[in-house]
Amino acid sequence: MATIPELDPAEFGKWSRGNAIDIPDDVTVTRVGIGQSNLTYLLAAGDSRWVLRRPPVGNLLASAHDVVREARILSALADTPVPVPHVHGVCTDTAVSPAPLVVMEYVEATVLDGLPVAEALSVEQRRSIGKSMVDTLAKIHEVDLDAVGLSDLASHKPYAERQIKRWSSQWEKSKTRDIPAVDDLTRRFLANAPAQTEVRLVHGDFHIRNIMVDPAAARVKAVLDWELSTLGDPLADIGSTLAYWPSRGGPQLSAAPVELLDGFPDHATLAADYVERTGRDPKALKYWQALGLWKVAIIAQGILKRVQDNASNRAAGGVPTNTVVDSMLEAALDVADAAGI
Repeated sequence: MATIPELDPAEFGKWSRGNAIDIPDDVTVTRVGIGQSNLTYLLAAGDSRWVLRRPPVGNLLASAHDVVREARILSALADTPVPVPHVHGVCTDTAVSPAPLVVMEYVEATVLDGLPVAEALSVEQRRSIGKSMVDTLAKIHEVDLDAVGLSDLASHKPYAERQIKRWSSQWEKSKTRDIPAVDDLTRRFLANAPAQTEVRLVHGDFHIRNIMVDPAAARVKAVLDWELSTLGDPLADIGSTLAYWPSRGGPQLSAAPVELLDGFPDHATLAADYVERTGRDPKALKYWQALGLWKVAIIAQGILKRVQDNASNRAAGGVPTNTVVDSMLEAALDVADAAGI
């Protein structure tokens, strides 16, 4: 258990048994995923599996990496059509760990985080998974907030202004150099914010590496990484998905851009499928795509800064570079210019 930072193995064993999770002391621990934010571990003992999540090590930005809040969202979605892992327990006992821990179900499914696993799928399977992603995102946006107890998860004030305030603040706290494009885009987003017509649950970080798929059924089996989830404009979610989704010759956050394989949708198809599925405004989507690119650039900068501050936060997927941050901002400017923002 020593591979999980700051964890007291004996106290963790007491806590797990006291919460009817009963993870044995001789469990093996493996860091999993290529994610750069909350740290994720697979706990294995015999045929039993659990997943443990905790925040990164070191100084964190305010409101970021809240695994307790993430667990609340997962628990609220348990009986909805949105596929999520079951939460076994949340530990906030500082005798166990100075940082909160969440233990959740291990889902037997595939993460498309590398070319070999995605290349093993047929073109038709990839096409079906792309459509399932759009359908799953639409299901998230259909959640009845009052029915699942999430109507108080976040403010209902205009989402664009909230996002701009939050991420420009995060930029100021995590930047390692000045980039005029960040401030330029901030001003333009504020001046052109679309009117808010609905408030929905938004995932906030919906992309191909934050889902698990059932290859046989070619569909999404679980949606992961809800730490950025909030209440706001659902078009912001598909805008972020488009921001993460690579295009040939465009900026790429991943060294293995599986989305470019035949069968997976391109930007235009993703956007059209979502608009057809939900009936939402395609014109406003360009605004959210540009803002999504700006936000992803700021997230990449935050990852870069966290790894600089503490090397144990480095994940298998590597660390974004200044070039990646710059290219995301250039793409944001291109989309904003083309949309007249």
